[in-house]
Amino acid sequence: MTRNGVVLGIMLAALVSGCIPRSATTPIRTTDAAPEADAPRIDPQMDTVFDEAPVWEMRPVVANAVTVAGGSYTVVAGDTLRSIGNRTSAGSETLARANGLEPPFIIRPGQTLTVPAGRYHNVGEGETGIAIARAYGISWQEIIAANALEPPYALRIGRRLLLPGDALETRASAFKLDIEDILTGGEPAAIAEAPTAAPQPAPTRPLPPGVAVTEPARFAGSFAWPAAGSVANRFGPLGEGQVNQGIDIAVAQGAPITAAADGVIAFVGNDVANYGGLILIRHGEGWITAYGRATAASVTRGQSVKRGQIIGKAGSGTAPLLFFQMRKGGKPVDPVKQLPVR
Repeated sequence: MTRNGVVLGIMLAALVSGCIPRSATTPIRTTDAAPEADAPRIDPQMDTVFDEAPVWEMRPVVANAVTVAGGSYTVVAGDTLRSIGNRTSAGSETLARANGLEPPFIIRPGQTLTVPAGRYHNVGEGETGIAIARAYGISWQEIIAANALEPPYALRIGRRLLLPGDALETRASAFKLDIEDILTGGEPAAIAEAPTAAPQPAPTRPLPPGVAVTEPARFAGSFAWPAAGSVANRFGPLGEGQVNQGIDIAVAQGAPITAAADGVIAFVGNDVANYGGLILIRHGEGWITAYGRATAASVTRGQSVKRGQIIGKAGSGTAPLLFFQMRKGGKPVDPVKQLPVR
């Protein structure tokens, strides 16, 4: 190659490198981040501003509950608890609870069952607890209590949910949504024992609204700080009756948010009260982390992530804060006690 050719090649290389955004060529690293080989680089095309609709918005619920007058039912030959639940519109789970029946729910011809009165919603494919609560303008936590739902709060297609109070009269009440609601009522209803989708490290599209997220079987590794910065507000009482269920980390505008540990993205959404942009990760063995007040997300529901991998951006306003919460078995725990000392 001639000398002029070498010079021209150097000039072209410099010109091309100047056109490539820094974020696409140099991954942003933070304290305690995993080595580059373990953390996939952020895809610039996925750096969205929460344009992925939550599952309960992709599959809205029609408020078509059936009113059951209540009374009794006498079992005849061929009946099953499920068939009686469908016939009375009260649901097999409610009948079992009202009549003190335990698995395997044996009933006999001539037996008289109490049928509780109330309004019942028949859960459809892909419907979530949050969407059902929103359709009737009531609290998802009230639905949990009325139906004695237990973790992991998975809804079965065809289940009849008892709606607390007069649902039609409570529609005007403010609909509340917090992290606990998202974790317990954010997954879509499925056929009993239906398989969930395997997490993908780099999905080409969001998980379909009718498919539930697969939670890791066990927790792997340890936790790392989700962002660089000092703790502005600690876990616990804040005064005037307020309690901080996480910590607030003072961050720079546009600071990267990284996954605190390996896991699967359970939620990506915006406009959640008190949290703004919110990302939730399930890590297995009951561990969950939440990243609030995010301004952008680079992950999608059902995606697997590694410790230290960039999942979004934080920082807006004059004194930006990243809200970080950790839960074990559904209960908030102090993140500082689980994170490395720094």
